[in-house]
Amino acid sequence: MKIVIDTEKCEGHNRCYGIVPELIEVDDFGYASAAGDGTIPPELLDKAHLAVDNCPEYAITVEAGDGEAAGAGDGEAAAPAGDEG
Repeated sequence: MKIVIDTEKCEGHNRCYGIVPELIEVDDFGYASAAGDGTIPPELLDKAHLAVDNCPEYAITVEAGDGEAAGAGDGEAAAPAGDEG
């Protein structure tokens, strides 16, 4: 599984970085890209899906090895981790 960020859609909100900084790199202007080759370790898969669900620009997907989206969220934004209010 890989995390993929459409850099054309990213507006620099940085919600993804706040949720899973292990998988996201942010440039000097706040725009995100996948860290390394985007491979998601199994222990970070849930956080990667949370990042997908929290992107207001729908710029993030989680893809299986064949390039197909793999449960990349349902379009409903979930509350950011630790934000119950």
